[in-house]
Amino acid sequence: MEASTYLENDYYSEPHFTVFKVPEWRAKLYTFLSVNVWGNIPSPIQRKLSSKYASVYDKPFSKRFIKTYIRINYSDKNYLDKFKPPFGKSDFGSFQDFFIREFKELPKNDVPFVWPCEGLLCDKGKVSDIEKSRVKSDDRTITTIFGTLDSTIPKEYTFTNVFLHNKNYHRIHAPVNGTISRIQHIPGDLIVLRPWIYKQNPSLPAFRNERYNVDITDDKGRTWYLSIVGGPAVRTIELAKPIKVGGSIKKMEEIALFYLGSTCCMASPEAPKWHSKNTFVEVGATY
Repeated sequence: MEASTYLENDYYSEPHFTVFKVPEWRAKLYTFLSVNVWGNIPSPIQRKLSSKYASVYDKPFSKRFIKTYIRINYSDKNYLDKFKPPFGKSDFGSFQDFFIREFKELPKNDVPFVWPCEGLLCDKGKVSDIEKSRVKSDDRTITTIFGTLDSTIPKEYTFTNVFLHNKNYHRIHAPVNGTISRIQHIPGDLIVLRPWIYKQNPSLPAFRNERYNVDITDDKGRTWYLSIVGGPAVRTIELAKPIKVGGSIKKMEEIALFYLGSTCCMASPEAPKWHSKNTFVEVGATY
């Protein structure tokens, strides 16, 4: 899979990462291990194992790896200067603090619609064109991801799926001004998120993994559907405290954060202006 960036030098952060080209046989093996082996372990056990694994990153000793991780994964060695520790902390007390870092100053963009997160745009298309997925002998359409009926999301809406690598900024922000019209938690599995192992169906994990769905009704009365999807080692998805049904939300206001890896799907009445499948997007960039 080839991945490119749009105006890479203008990025406020550094969303790009190495996208591996996985041979067909290896992709099938990884898919089998993720879906048929790990995916058949009861979901509560998956979450328990993931939580235990994730807890390692909460330990104080893990903060020693932050500088090395930055040196290996970012071309900008002063990358961390754009961020601050989470929740008002004075320093990064663990590697998990680095994962859920906050911008010192959010990117500014005067356009009406922005990307809610950063990462690889691994899937994109009209809602009517995205193929079904078979999950545990059950064919599911794209609306399954968002927990809605097939007739709820207009077929002409655009579906996007952004995969957040471990190195990416792990907070989700509102793509538009509006009112929160629905919040839904869907328990599920925690199969591997990495899209390149699923080849023709990179959004497969979003059909079956645990997720929070948040709908935003914009000023024109149109609904923007967001699905915040967890994966292995994701201890939890945490909604921002001000987020509630009926509450107003401003563009770029925080919606949620991930503890470790994640994916963010969206079904929107607008189509991205500049980005195509397999390009990198950045939170706050023009949608």
